[in-house]
Amino acid sequence: MAKVIPLISAEPNKLYRITEVTGEDNQHRRLVDMGFTPGSELFVAGVAPFGGTILVSLRGFSVALRESAAETIKVTAV
Repeated sequence: MAKVIPLISAEPNKLYRITEVTGEDNQHRRLVDMGFTPGSELFVAGVAPFGGTILVSLRGFSVALRESAAETIKVTAV
């Protein structure tokens, strides 16, 4: 079985599948509304060199997430 990790720990230039989205109600709702739903695949395009943001592509668009949001998204490698 694939190891589940928080998105903030994901390696750049790799494909992942979302397994769970946690967090507070407002943050959770925003992420789900943007397409971060369990079963969706995303590509980690880049990570800021000193932390802070992570750039991901999913469902045909790219989005930069803060570390706090990326910690609430659990993924497995594809």
